[in-house]
Amino acid sequence: MTSGEDVRRRRAWTVVAAVAWTGFALTLSLSALGWYAGSPPEPGVYGDTGGGAYGVLQRVTDTLSYFTIWSNVVVALAATVLARGARGATWHRVLLLDALLMIVVTAIVYQLLLAPSLDVQGWSIITDPTQHVVVPVLAVAAWVWAGPRGWVSGRLVPLALVVPVLWVAWMLARGAVIGSYPYGFVAVGERGYPAVLATVAAILAFGLVVAAVLWLVDVLLGRRRASRPTR
Repeated sequence: MTSGEDVRRRRAWTVVAAVAWTGFALTLSLSALGWYAGSPPEPGVYGDTGGGAYGVLQRVTDTLSYFTIWSNVVVALAATVLARGARGATWHRVLLLDALLMIVVTAIVYQLLLAPSLDVQGWSIITDPTQHVVVPVLAVAAWVWAGPRGWVSGRLVPLALVVPVLWVAWMLARGAVIGSYPYGFVAVGERGYPAVLATVAAILAFGLVVAAVLWLVDVLLGRRRASRPTR
């Protein structure tokens, strides 16, 4: 890699890291303070936590249990590592693929399953688009524009699925205890385990498709760079 490419990569991922960490910190802070606009929660879904200090722990834990938060934090971590000059250790590659995979799935699932029924108001007008649109667009754009190339491969996909599977396990286990879930399509009390597990399996399968597309794009971009005449 030339020094110019290295500088471009660091700058691009520094921007992604800054936006992702800011969005996460703002969302967690607003949730802890109880400043999000209150609205009747969907049956079986997070939201009924009470106000003030009484509900702080549950609000924060609920926030940290959303797949959106997990995906944004993984993007923030991957971007931070890349901005600091990661050179391609296996865990660097897995973290990058995990970040891209999770944030793309987050953006698409949000637009298809959640956005049509959401009434975004208050502080959510800022944090929702940041985490569901801005961070996904910036992360994918930074990867396409600045690389790194050749880091995405099929053999890393099983490792990149570890975090999403851990989220599923945490979400279902916690939901079984408190009786509520982050999204309506995984609300076991309302839909039952067969329907919820079928939905989760479909999303994970979609994640495999996303991983395949990312791999193909990485290969094509790598070939394009290799075919450029040297100066």
